[in-house]
Amino acid sequence: MRHWGMFVLVIFILYESLEKVNVSAQSGFIKIRGVQFTLNGSPYYANGFNAYWLMSVASDPSQRNKVSSTFQEAVSSGLTISRTWAFSDGGNQPLQSSPGVYNEQMFQGLDFVVNEARRQGIKLILSLVNNHGDFGGKAQYVKWAREKGQTISADDDFYTNSVVKEFYKNHVKTILSRQNSINGIEYKSDPTIMAWELINEPRCASDSSGKTMQAWIKEMASYLKSMDKEHLLEVGLEGFYGESAPKDKQFNLNFKHGTDFISHNQFPEIDFTTIHSYPDQCSHLQTTGISSHIQDSQTVLGKPMLVAEFGWNKSRIDTNTRDQLIGTVYSGIYSSARRGGAAAGGLIWQLLASGQDSFRDGYETVLSQSPSTAGVIVGQSRSLTQLRQTLARRRNIEKGK
Repeated sequence: MRHWGMFVLVIFILYESLEKVNVSAQSGFIKIRGVQFTLNGSPYYANGFNAYWLMSVASDPSQRNKVSSTFQEAVSSGLTISRTWAFSDGGNQPLQSSPGVYNEQMFQGLDFVVNEARRQGIKLILSLVNNHGDFGGKAQYVKWAREKGQTISADDDFYTNSVVKEFYKNHVKTILSRQNSINGIEYKSDPTIMAWELINEPRCASDSSGKTMQAWIKEMASYLKSMDKEHLLEVGLEGFYGESAPKDKQFNLNFKHGTDFISHNQFPEIDFTTIHSYPDQCSHLQTTGISSHIQDSQTVLGKPMLVAEFGWNKSRIDTNTRDQLIGTVYSGIYSSARRGGAAAGGLIWQLLASGQDSFRDGYETVLSQSPSTAGVIVGQSRSLTQLRQTLARRRNIEKGK
C-alpha cells in the first residue's frame, strides 16, 4: 500500500503539470520530416516501453485485464509507445504453428492488444520475427524448411534460403492484411501501429562483412513497403557498426554480428534507426556510444532514432543507481530532441503488470511497485510532452492561427 500511495502521488504530479493524454490527439499515422517524427504535422517525441508478452497474455481472455492495466499505468506515466512481438513461431503457444498456419486464438489476442492500444492512445511498434530462439525465431523457420526437404547447414541460412524467405514474406503479408476481429480494421490501415520491425536484434555471425544482412534487409524492406506505404519501418538493429564506419567499431567491443548500423539504415524504405543498450551486460553503447549513434542518425543518415531497448538488471545495482542511469539515457535523448536532433524517444525494457512474476527477468519495472523509477519515467514524459506542446504552439503561431 505504501508503494501504491507513492505511485498515485507521482501520477498526481504529472496530472497537475501536464494536459491529460488526449486519445484523439494520438490519432493519425506517425510520419517523418527530416530527422523528426511528426503526428498531424507537429513534431512527435514520446517516451515508451517494451512489453513483448502482450499477445501471449491477451490470448487468454481471463488475463486481458493485465494488458489493460499495464496500458493504463503506462499512459498515466506519459508512456505512449509500446514495442511488442507480432510473432510466436512453433512451440507451446504459437501464433504460427507451421508455415502459413495460424492459431486464431493467439491472433485474437494480438487483435485485443492493437484495439486496446488504440482505445488508450498508445502507438505500437510490432516486431515480425526474432533473431533469437525465444518464441521460435529464425531457428524455427530454418527447421520448417528442413522439414520441407531443404538442405540447410545453419540458422543464418534464414537470410539466404529462398524457401525460408518465402515463409517470412508470407508471415509479413498475413500480419499486414489481418482484419482485427474486434474493430474490423486491417492492420496495414490502422494508425495505432506506429511502425513495423523487420526482425528483433538481427545477427549473422557467419558473414561479418554485413553483406548477407544487407541483401536481406533490402529485399524484405522493399517487399513490406510494396504492401504498406502508410506505416513506418525499421530494421530492429542493436546498433553495431560495420565496414561503412570502421572508426566507430570501437563501440562494438569486438562483437562481430554481421550487421552495420550505417549501411543497413541507408535504404529509403527504412524510416528510422534504432539501438539497444544494456551496459550492465557489456559496456557496449554506454553514453558515448549512444551519442555517436544519435549524431550519425542525424548527420550521416538523416533519420530519427529511437533507443528501442535499454535497461539495467536490478540484481546488479541498487535502485538509486539504476534510476540515475535510466535518467542519464533520458537526458541524452531530451538534449538531442530539444536541439531538434535525431533522438526522438526511448523505450525501457520492460514493463510488467502486477502478478506477472513468471515474466520477470531482472530488468522489469512494475510502475505501481517502483515509485522512484516511475518518478524518473514521469519526469522524462513530462519533458518530452512539454517540448511537443511548445513546438506545436510555435507551429500554429507560424501558420497564423
